[in-house]
Amino acid sequence: MKSIIITGASSGIGRETAEYFLSKNWRVGLIARRADALAEVVHDNAVHFPCDVTDEPAVDAAFAGFGHLDVLFNNAGMFGPQTTIDQIALGDWKQVLDVNLTGMFLCARAAFRQMRNQTPQGGRIINNGSISAYTPREGSVCYTTTKHGVSGLTKTLSLDGRAFDIACGQIDIGNARTDLVVNLEKARAAQGLDPLPSMAVSDVARSVFHMATLPPEANVQSMMIMATKMPHIGRG
Repeated sequence: MKSIIITGASSGIGRETAEYFLSKNWRVGLIARRADALAEVVHDNAVHFPCDVTDEPAVDAAFAGFGHLDVLFNNAGMFGPQTTIDQIALGDWKQVLDVNLTGMFLCARAAFRQMRNQTPQGGRIINNGSISAYTPREGSVCYTTTKHGVSGLTKTLSLDGRAFDIACGQIDIGNARTDLVVNLEKARAAQGLDPLPSMAVSDVARSVFHMATLPPEANVQSMMIMATKMPHIGRG
């Protein structure tokens, strides 16, 4: 049975992806802060790890307790304040960096350690980037900065993992209908702006599954999936 750990698994993209992998008979480790929300995912192959991705001992314990690991979907993240840089408190900036970068580093490190030392050696790490890693949205300085950092982490892991048969790729998602996008739409509505084009979260889950099930000699280095009508390509 193939195995995957998914962070941020209590809601949104993480929850949908966890349920999709469970439906395909994978063993799924679910990491998120809210134990009550994780408990809603009921399946014989689901293993719950209620912990914060910024908690180093808890993250290391979760990965060590899970055992053999084929894939990590490094998904947990937050958006942070939606405003210009002069309105952002240092504490808010540090919180977004801590979750989106330090948390992703800690989980990638734990997965890399497990994959390097297990038998057979190897595995795959899939980092959740964002279209913001290429084209930012106004008022997203915290989030966008971290997603550029995720791209650097992905590329470095791809190089460092080759000697140990560890592949790393990044999925960049644009406007899946998660709570984050719903909140953005509320903020836009308050400003008199049009609703955001969006897509089903299940489309993202299927894309992650495609990346995860490639043979060891193949890797999707970067995949962008977005709502068809997003104003990402071109001007205006």
